[in-house]
Amino acid sequence: MLSGMVSGAWLDAQEFPPLEWLVEGILPEGFGLLVAPPKAGKSWMVAGIGLACAAGGYALGKIVVKQRPVLYLALEDGHRRLQSRFRTLTEGEPIPNRMHVIISARPNEVPGMIGEFLHLHRTEKPLVVLDTLGKVKPPKQSGQEAYAADYAIGTRLKELVDSVPGSCLVAVHHTRKAESADFVDAVSGTQGIAGSADFILVLARKRKDDQAVLSVTGRDVPENEYALVTEEGRWRLDGMDLVDAAATVDKRRESKSLGDRSMDILAHVMTNGPTTPRDIADRFGMDNKLASNALARLYESERITKTGRGVYDRLPTGGESGESGETDELLQVRA
Repeated sequence: MLSGMVSGAWLDAQEFPPLEWLVEGILPEGFGLLVAPPKAGKSWMVAGIGLACAAGGYALGKIVVKQRPVLYLALEDGHRRLQSRFRTLTEGEPIPNRMHVIISARPNEVPGMIGEFLHLHRTEKPLVVLDTLGKVKPPKQSGQEAYAADYAIGTRLKELVDSVPGSCLVAVHHTRKAESADFVDAVSGTQGIAGSADFILVLARKRKDDQAVLSVTGRDVPENEYALVTEEGRWRLDGMDLVDAAATVDKRRESKSLGDRSMDILAHVMTNGPTTPRDIADRFGMDNKLASNALARLYESERITKTGRGVYDRLPTGGESGESGETDELLQVRA
């Protein structure tokens, strides 16, 4: 009964390889989910990441990735649509030979296909994309609990990828219709699917908006949110790198929390320094009382400071110690 037990001394003596990142900060080794509402662009996203990994280069426009074999199970697309999508994403470059595609499979065939591909490329840390998970979920057996059914398929996929260290299997899935405060709860179905995954990516994007946020969490993955933009199906980080893209999420929220006029007034104060309601009224053609109220709201929200009766100024930036950047950051919100 205790054959699998090990001692603390044994565990302490082990040396394990570091976590393999296929896409730094986004796709680690193991089994994970990419979830988003219909038509949010998740198939374009995984196709772009897959092509970047198959060719070697940059994923999401900014993240350096190593070349590796990729299996894309595009079970909701045909070859013509995939060719068109891939050619758009590669911008005229040849489709990488290390990108392998399957467009048709019965649910019970998919685990075998994934297992065979992983075994064939077991020394190359391959990437497998399953689009979508719903296409391979077997029907719930009579009397079987929904959670158990969901957990079983997730566990099966996890076992496959765990058998090849350094490999990754990401399954595209859809979100619940109901909104949730916790992005992990957005995963459709029971918690069985989310509970079986090593990592979860949730893509939040409003219809017809070119901006989105990718939320990332997992067992061994730092939880974070990254700002993205999309153009003609091509997804890229909204920032120079992951750190910058994470900061962009906060800047977007800051911008949305203020009206356009308030942002203009904030930018004016940050640029010009000491400002009175009369200055704002003259600059923006406003009533003096409205200008006073707008400055007061910015002061109450701790976006500007007050230096005297009716006089407002930019927040201290630590300039005396040679530090700077807060003013520039606030101005970038407006930009």
